[in-house]
Amino acid sequence: MSEEKTCACSTSPKLVFSCSGAADVGALADLTARRLSSESCGRMACLAAIGAGLGSFAEAAKSASVILAIDGCRTDCALKILERAGVEGVSHARITDLGFVKGSSPMTAENVSILFEY
Repeated sequence: MSEEKTCACSTSPKLVFSCSGAADVGALADLTARRLSSESCGRMACLAAIGAGLGSFAEAAKSASVILAIDGCRTDCALKILERAGVEGVSHARITDLGFVKGSSPMTAENVSILFEY
């Protein structure tokens, strides 16, 4: 009996949004999101467009199968922007909760690799 193959292209996307703040932990959040996207773990999407009130971007986020927000610090800008736009079911990671210290966490490939493994 042969199994029917189906295309996964019609499934809802897995979206990754990140803080890209001025602090080192914000930059680490951004670089980690970019790595997740480049390794096909999800597709990085534009948080700034949602913050700017561009409705089509928020609607795309609402239809995603998985939504990950990565914030650098406890201000949680990425999460708050998504919540304000009415996006629900967001999984959230905060870089400072993973042992990184704001102002003392250089943007190195090693640090991005550590975060990627979480």
